[in-house]
Amino acid sequence: MGKIGGARNYGFGKQMAWAGKNALHDRYGNGHFGTQAAHTERWRQFCYFAHEQGVRDVRQITTELVTDYGQVLQQQVADQEMAVSYAQNLLSSVNVVLEAMRKDSQIRVSPAQLVGERNNVRQESPAGMERDRLQQAVNALRDRGEERVATIAELARDLGLRFREASLLDARAALQQAEQKGMVNITEGTKGGRGHSVDRWVPVLPVATHTLHRAAEIQGGGRNLIPEESNYKQWYDHAHDVWKQVSQDIGLKGFHDLRAAYACERYEQLTGHPAPVIAGERQADKETDRAARQTIATELGHGRIDVVAAYIGSAR
Repeated sequence: MGKIGGARNYGFGKQMAWAGKNALHDRYGNGHFGTQAAHTERWRQFCYFAHEQGVRDVRQITTELVTDYGQVLQQQVADQEMAVSYAQNLLSSVNVVLEAMRKDSQIRVSPAQLVGERNNVRQESPAGMERDRLQQAVNALRDRGEERVATIAELARDLGLRFREASLLDARAALQQAEQKGMVNITEGTKGGRGHSVDRWVPVLPVATHTLHRAAEIQGGGRNLIPEESNYKQWYDHAHDVWKQVSQDIGLKGFHDLRAAYACERYEQLTGHPAPVIAGERQADKETDRAARQTIATELGHGRIDVVAAYIGSAR
C-alpha cells in the first residue's frame, strides 16, 4: 500500500497502533489475514505500554524500551498471569512490526531470553479442576460486586474460553444456540480472527447452560459482557487485577488455567480416563487419546493437535 506520508511513525500514520497495522499490510499485502490480525492486536498492546512511558512515535522506540516491555511480560509469566508462549508471541509481533516499519532489524529482541523458553507440555494439574475452589473465588467476587468477572471465570471453566472470547461473547445469542442445539459457536475474540472463518462448536453441559443464563442476565441489552463504560483494555486490566486479588488466596491461577481445567475434564469425558497430567501418564490407548486431542483442539480454537499437550499433558 506504500507509506501514507509525513515523518511520524516512518510515514505509516499518526497513531502508533494504526501505523503498525498499515506497515503490516504493506509487508503482507492482501493476504495472511489471520497473521496480520494477530500481529496487529499484539502490537496494540505494546503501544499501550509505550504510551505509558511517554512514547508516541515509533521513531522514539529503543531496544531498551522493548526490553523493559519484555521484563513486564516476564513478571506476568512469573506471577502465572500469562503463558510463556503468549508472552513470546507478544514480543515476536513487536519485532515483526518494527522490522516492517523501519526496514531493518536494528531493534530486535529475543523473546526466549526475555520471558523464558516455552514448555509445550503441561507438568501439573490445573488448580481450576476443583470446582469447590472455583466456587469460593466466584462467591468472593460476587460479594465484591464483581458479577461480570465471576461470570468470565465460569465461562472459561465451563466452555474453555479465552478471557477475550468470554468477554466478547454475546451471551443472549449463545444461550439461544445452547437451548436449540446443545452447543455454542464461538466466533468473537478468537485467536487470529479464526472464529469468522472456521466454525468452533463447543458442547454445552447443564453447568454451562446455567452459566450462560447468568451471563445473559448480566449482559442485559449490551452487545457482550464488557461494561459499556469501559473499553477492552480497561476491562482487561480491571478484571485481571480483581481476579488476582481473589484467586491467589484460594490457590487458583490465571483465567488460562481454568481453560486447561476444561480441557482436562473434556478429555476424561471423551476417553473415560483422567488426563495424562492428572494421572501421571497416558492411560487411554493411542487412537482414543489422539481422537480426544483432536476434538479438544477444535473446541479450544487451536489449529494444531500438538498444542493440546500444554493443557492436558503428554501423549506419550
